[in-house]
Amino acid sequence: MRKLLPFIGNPHGSGRSALTCRYRCGDACFHEVPNTSDNEYAGDVIARAYSRRTMLRTAAVVTVATAGGAAIALSGPGQTANATPAGEATAAGAEGGVGQAARGLRFAPVAPNTADQITVPAGHEHNVVIRWGDPILKGAPGFNSDQQTAAAQAGQFGYNNDFLSLLPLGGKYERQQLLVANHEYTDEQLMFKAYDSANPTREQVEIAWAAHGLSVVVVQEDHRSGKLTAVTRHQLNRRLTTTSEFRLTGPAAGSALLKTSADATGTKVLGTLNNCAGGTTPWGTILSGEENFNQYFANGGSVTEPVQAARLKRYGIGGAASERKWERFDKRFDVAQEPNEANRFGYIVELDPYDPNSVPRKHTALGRFKHEAAQPRLTEDGRPVVYMGDDERFDYFYKFVSSKRMKKGDSRAAKEHNLTLLDEGTLYVAKLTGDSPAAQIDGTGKLPTDGEFDGTGVWIKLATGNVSHVEGMTAEEVYVFTRQAADKVGATKMDRPEDVEPSPRTGRVYVALTNNTDRGKAGKEGATEANPRNLNKHGQILELAEYFDDAAGEGFAWRLFLVAGDPNDASTYFAGFPKDKVSPISCPDNVAFDPHGNLWISTDGNQLGSHDGLFGVATAGERRGELKQFLTVPRGAETCGPIIQEKRVLVAVQHPGEIDGASVEKPQSVWPDGPGKIVRPSVVSVWRKDGKNIGV
Repeated sequence: MRKLLPFIGNPHGSGRSALTCRYRCGDACFHEVPNTSDNEYAGDVIARAYSRRTMLRTAAVVTVATAGGAAIALSGPGQTANATPAGEATAAGAEGGVGQAARGLRFAPVAPNTADQITVPAGHEHNVVIRWGDPILKGAPGFNSDQQTAAAQAGQFGYNNDFLSLLPLGGKYERQQLLVANHEYTDEQLMFKAYDSANPTREQVEIAWAAHGLSVVVVQEDHRSGKLTAVTRHQLNRRLTTTSEFRLTGPAAGSALLKTSADATGTKVLGTLNNCAGGTTPWGTILSGEENFNQYFANGGSVTEPVQAARLKRYGIGGAASERKWERFDKRFDVAQEPNEANRFGYIVELDPYDPNSVPRKHTALGRFKHEAAQPRLTEDGRPVVYMGDDERFDYFYKFVSSKRMKKGDSRAAKEHNLTLLDEGTLYVAKLTGDSPAAQIDGTGKLPTDGEFDGTGVWIKLATGNVSHVEGMTAEEVYVFTRQAADKVGATKMDRPEDVEPSPRTGRVYVALTNNTDRGKAGKEGATEANPRNLNKHGQILELAEYFDDAAGEGFAWRLFLVAGDPNDASTYFAGFPKDKVSPISCPDNVAFDPHGNLWISTDGNQLGSHDGLFGVATAGERRGELKQFLTVPRGAETCGPIIQEKRVLVAVQHPGEIDGASVEKPQSVWPDGPGKIVRPSVVSVWRKDGKNIGV
């Protein structure tokens, strides 16, 4: 008998279906918020250390150099908000049409819609690059949903593709690239006929294990268009799954907190779970964030020892049986039997995609929480700085500053050194304060009298190497129970910080805050200047500039770049751009940059009645804030992993057809292969029919 869904519809106001909430994050929004700390927002520490007036007077103006050499000021009241990057012409007028839009955004915007297809701008085409179940390893069979096995899935493209990265192969392979994809989670109801969630079979569980993880697959470019085709069974192709070997590295590796009955060293882990977004490093590796790992572990509620119980609760591990019942087939998913196994998930994973024999690393120095993504930038002296979000209501965003410099070149010594860059350094968490009177932040989203939601912030040290900066916690405890460390130092509670991306042109950091419909509810924190709307169902994008453009520094200025929603809603804001000239947007999730410096935003859980999509927005010049929709995805799907190259745009179409009541027998989408075929998450490439560059 099929288990009933936990609810009908979605009373928390999320645009996700109940089915998505159930399998993707374990109904996180329907459990108690893990963060019950009473961190104050007023920022007394910040006020003492970094008053906005003092910092701006000292710095004269907080600036960031653009690619053209001009400066963009992160302004306060009365200062110039923008300057056009040198060498970049601005378009006249505010109509937002194809010819007058910002460079890189010159396409006819797609109208919001509910079509069960990929909808792209006029003059564009698209293709499916690769689907769930397509064979990528030698010996892997073609996909057959009626005869699927764990062995077959281990050689095929995984399920629910999320983050994507494309890396060059170069040389004689200049028309080939290396595609890396995360596979966040499985939805067994859409994978198996007659699936009984109360009694999954071992074969179904092992197929799900093999469908998680990451895929590495070579793709071939069409020389006449932006079309990409997977090169099956290439020697560089690879699958990493729930049973692949990973290595814990960094200051907490080998800690007693990470040892299990199967691994007395505390350094060897089988698998990676719930890999959401990620990043691509300057040294040619991939970073992948383990997000909602808590849902895979059972019987957390059986733990009664107070310290351990509190730690499990803070990470959302409780209850009895897990949704997928994996604990029935492997005791490591049973907290009662293996209390430390869950401590080995929730990290940033680093993978060398060019070496199919390499063992991926889980970097403890970057902390343990629900990692959405990690994207590095380099300091002036060549040290990587990684920005990270913890995707939970009222949780935090972080950065890590390495103590080592990147080595250039492809020598073995340089590669081995660079793989250690994220093992030594300092982990920080952000604390923000606004510069407007509290009375002007009333929870409606109305702008304060200075015309912007903005302020200053500090990065608070949590740990450096083996040294803890948090009273009452060892360094190992900080790295393994990072949420509790951030609670102790009074970090700022945010509205689900997901992807965090520094601009390669300006160094400004953009934080996607997806939504938080609990903000302002009884017993929950109300609106703050960085999170200015109560019952926030549409989200916002925060823009941050490190003081003096020093990525390793400990102070920054910030402002909200976008406050999402229907442009006709008074609570929305598009960096000051006329709101009648922009596309509506809801629930920003992943962000990426195009070659022109525009920010591209994919959405998850659109609350405006349209399907999720991909949007481009200008970040500089006279058209700063001009936002245009580029595509929409099919029924029930989420837009993930955007990549914007000169000739093509890639997106991962995740969980198509994942709508309440859906099953293999009763599909709610016919994408991508049409009626009568099983619905399959896939990667899509989009290009211009005339062969010209995107958006120019």
